[in-house]
Formats: sequence, C-alpha cells, structure tokens
Amino acid sequence: MFRIKICGVTSTGDARAAADAGADAVGLNFFRKSRRFIEPESAKQIASSLPAGVTKVGVFVNHAPREIVEIVRQVNLDVVQLHGDEPPALLAELPKSVRIVRAHRCGADGLESLVQYLDDAGSSGRMPDAVLIDADAGADFGGTGRRADWSLVARQRSTFAGLPLILAGGLSPDNVAEAIAAVRPDGVDVASGVEAQPGVKDHELVSRFISQAREAFSHL
Repeated sequence: MFRIKICGVTSTGDARAAADAGADAVGLNFFRKSRRFIEPESAKQIASSLPAGVTKVGVFVNHAPREIVEIVRQVNLDVVQLHGDEPPALLAELPKSVRIVRAHRCGADGLESLVQYLDDAGSSGRMPDAVLIDADAGADFGGTGRRADWSLVARQRSTFAGLPLILAGGLSPDNVAEAIAAVRPDGVDVASGVEAQPGVKDHELVSRFISQAREAFSHL
C-alpha cells in the first residue's frame, strides 16, 4: 500500500509535481459534491501522465458497484478508496485486481463502528487492504482540513484487524511529522493541507509535506 498520498488532484501539472516531489500515490476524487470532483475522462488523462510506480487511487462516495467498476476500467486505477456509507458486502463486488482502502470518519463513536464494519466485511467475503482514518466532516466526506483524534487512533490501532493504517484529516507540512510520531501510521494522506485553493495544489507545500513525511517515517 502507498505511504504518502496527495489527494484531490485535478490537473496533470499538480499530479506530475506530486510525483516529482516523491509522492507514492495520487488521489482522484469522483464524488460530484466535492470541490475536488473530476470527471473520469479528465482523470484518465491525469493518470496516464503519471510515471510508473505512482499508485492511482480513485475516491468514491456511495457509488454503485457498477459505476466504480467502470471508472476503474476507464481510468486504470490501482486502488479504490471507499469514503462513504458503502455496506461491507459491496467490497466483494469489486474487481480483485484492485486494492481497497476503507475510509472511516472518526467521530463521536470513535472506532467502534469501524471494528464492526471489518467484522462484517470478513463475513461477506472480502476485507479491505487498508483502513484510512479521517476526521468526521459530515456531508463533505473529507477534505475539510479537520483533524482526526490522533491519540484515540494511536490507542486503538490493535482494533484494525492487522490492516495497514493510513492517517488523514487536517494534515499539513507543519504537523505531519508530529502526526506520524504520535500515531505511527503506515501511510499519510493529504488534500486541503497542500492547496492554494480547493483542487489546486501549492507545489511548494506539496514538496514540503512529502519531505517532512519521509523524514518522519525514517525515524519509525
């Protein structure tokens, strides 16, 4: 699974800047209500501009399985990130050729609902390949810059069924090293923390974020 992901990319220029700075993955958002939404045809152009080895992640929110499958095929995605209220049984309907990241919006109930979700996913025939912990952003489904509860996530890491943990939610170049030291995740994911405006990346911030994250991971 990826270690450093720049999410909500909407242009080939931003995608290449992220890749050149050392990002392991680029996220393409297919949620129409998002300020970072991108049409599949544009996403295909961005994905095809990326060098080999950069993971192409599609972010989906309550899409029907057939829609996800079609976009995966059209864009040639490597990873599907489910960021909505998709039922556990949906995971088994997705192609085995793509990895799945199950995002969890950490709110008032903490991680209890995630534990139940993983149990149900296992019973339904397919577990995700990783879990992503984000702050609860309500109807925005992420990308708001709100910070997840790092101490809670660190305390309850053992509840993730041994799956890789990706940390998101309020990360920036100024706090990503602190977050990695506190939570010890397997990866980090950022969108708003490296933007000039929603959907437009600040290349200097992207570069600083990746540099800070790499340095912090090297100390784990």
